Amino acid sequence: MSDRAAELAAALVRNVNEVPLTRLLREPCYDGMGARLARGTAAQKLGASFDILAPGKRGCPYHLHHAQEEMFVILEGHATLRVAGEMLAVKTGDVIFVPAGPDYPHQIINTSDAPLKYLSISTMETPEICEYPDSGKYLAEGSLASAKPFELVDRRGAGLDYWDGEP
Repeated sequence: MSDRAAELAAALVRNVNEVPLTRLLREPCYDGMGARLARGTAAQKLGASFDILAPGKRGCPYHLHHAQEEMFVILEGHATLRVAGEMLAVKTGDVIFVPAGPDYPHQIINTSDAPLKYLSISTMETPEICEYPDSGKYLAEGSLASAKPFELVDRRGAGLDYWDGEP
């Protein structure tokens, strides 16, 4: 492979069977292995992850996005998609599309007795507000090309007055 071809491969190609996985364990609900695929690539507006969920575990808390759309591709296994207060069966080969907005809070739950493998793909719209209906939390995050990224996790409440701390 030429040097240029190697550079292009490093910037454009990831193999889910070769990426190092990181374990996320938070008992009793969460136990999975995953890798963020787009980091370090030439991708500008797409995020992607490869995830493996242990039997009976969840991928992340029930949540919704205000800016980002997500797509999940079930590569192996079957599970339950908790979405908009309903439980939908999903299986190998299913592609799940979740638009941004309050109508589609979602969560993938491995309700089987075998590992679940799937791809998570998202638009990387910023700024983003992500809400967690079960806990009443929200996550605000974003960045601009000229600024450091910001991230805040909090719960709705009294908050601050708009003029707090201003001259």
